[in-house]
This record gives sequence, structure tokens and C-alpha cells, in this order.
Amino acid sequence: MKVNAFIPARSGSKRFPHKNIRVINGHPLIAYTIRAAIDSGVFDKVICATDNELYAECARHYGAEVPSLRSKEISGDKSSDIEWVEWLLNILESIGESCDAFSILRPTSPFRKPQTIVRAWEQFLSANGSDSLRAVELCKQHPGKMWIVKDSVMYPLIPFSGESQPWHSMQYAALPLVYAQNASLEIAWTRVITTTHTIAGNIITPFLTNSEEGLDVNEEFDWWKAEYLLKTGGASLPKINVEPFIIK
Repeated sequence: MKVNAFIPARSGSKRFPHKNIRVINGHPLIAYTIRAAIDSGVFDKVICATDNELYAECARHYGAEVPSLRSKEISGDKSSDIEWVEWLLNILESIGESCDAFSILRPTSPFRKPQTIVRAWEQFLSANGSDSLRAVELCKQHPGKMWIVKDSVMYPLIPFSGESQPWHSMQYAALPLVYAQNASLEIAWTRVITTTHTIAGNIITPFLTNSEEGLDVNEEFDWWKAEYLLKTGGASLPKINVEPFIIK
């Protein structure tokens, strides 16, 4: 069985420009995902899917492969994951490098360790009948307390109630547990792409991340939080035994 890691790293982020190659603790952000994937020992190939040659050069420096650059058509801020995943799978198939399963590891989750990946892979293999596995964490803002506004009137997004009170008027501890997906990792059988035209399929097993494993760095505040955790010892990054890539 062949298993590949796919690391998406488009260069056009508007919320946080060039976040994927911004340096933290001496290395570009993407380096920690590449090295965690390689050091996990799970994957036959670690491949970066990027639209930018500088990003590609950085990815290769840390050990990832970049068989081709993504086109602008599949690298926009509204492009779906299925577009670039299908594109990459087609490239691999054309060179005789098809895989049985793949994992999407996003560079914005730098605290994901090799051990995290191994734990997720073992859980995925034991989840008989599952199409995919996706990282989740307990939501911090419960959807039972969310609203939509129409004509200056608020309506609960989820109009459910407990025994006597609507969810929006109950304490968090009294509400049912709800999980939110994070960007840490996804794993799926490649057949899911052709049979469902999705990256997840229909039967998805949950992978519960621990503390900082699911931290997603997408805004300046997230970057500040990541640096604070490193400074205070609240979290650690995967080890990198490669000379830093110098961004000119």
C-alpha cells in the first residue's frame, strides 16, 4: 500500500499574506509540517502543492517533492480542495506513482508532531469501513448560541431546546458536545475521490486532537498566540535537523 502526504501551500492568502513561509523559531512555517510528515515514517512521498516557485524551492529544501506548480485556476481563495487534490492525483497517475491513500497536512498547523500523524494513521487503519478521518476538537463557540439576523430581528441558527429552555439560554456545560474540524490533518482512501468526488467521502471517523496539535495559524493573532506558547513553554514545534531556508 502506498500512502502520500499532500501539503497545500498557495501563495495568495489575503488574511495573512505569505503565512506559509513566514519564519517562526528559525524556519518557515511550512517546514514544520514537511519535517513532521517525513519523520512520521508513514508516507511514501511528501508532496507540496503550491502555485509559487519560491514556496516550491522552500518545500524542496526541507525534503518535500514538488512535481509541478498549481495553476491560478485552482489556487484562488475560493478554490476547493477537491480541485487541487484531483489535479495532483492525476499528475501522480501519469508518472506511474498512484497511491492508495493520502493525507492532507496544512502548513498552518505547525504544532502537529510526527507522533500525531502516526496516531491518526493507526486510528484510520483500525476504522473499518471508513472513507476518511478528519481532525476535530471540542468547539469553543457552541452553535446553539449562534444567530442569524433578518430585518433587524435575531433567530437562533439552531432552534433546538433542552427540557425547559432553548439552547441559546443554557450554560455551555448543559449543551450536547459539538466538535469543530481543525486544519491539523485529514486522511482518506484515494478511491473516495473517484467514487464521491469529495476529499472525505460519506463515512468519516473523528480524530480528536490534543491541545496545540490543532492550532491553526491564519491571522496575526494566531501568530502571536503561537509565539507566546513557544516563549512560555506551553507548546513545542517538531524538531528540524535541516539548515534554515533563507528567504531572499
